[in-house]
Amino acid sequence: MQKAYQQCQSCGMPLKKDKKGGGSESDGTLSLKYCSSCYQGGAFIKPEMTLAEMQSLVDRVLKNEMKWWKIFRWLAAKQLPTLERWKIK
Repeated sequence: MQKAYQQCQSCGMPLKKDKKGGGSESDGTLSLKYCSSCYQGGAFIKPEMTLAEMQSLVDRVLKNEMKWWKIFRWLAAKQLPTLERWKIK
């Protein structure tokens, strides 16, 4: 059985806030690990994206769409390296 995560293991978004409930696996089932903005059909939407690019994207979305203060955006970007996609294997 696959572990269910509270947040996307790529961008950090809470999975309960994903309008689609999460990304999709290659067989069409719901991903319990990644959101629909990062993962569809069993693959990352932007597989070439680097951690630094993801941190910049998260900061931009939280600033422009969510109106988060800088300290909270910094904390969100700082935790990204601990997520499954970005952990050094």
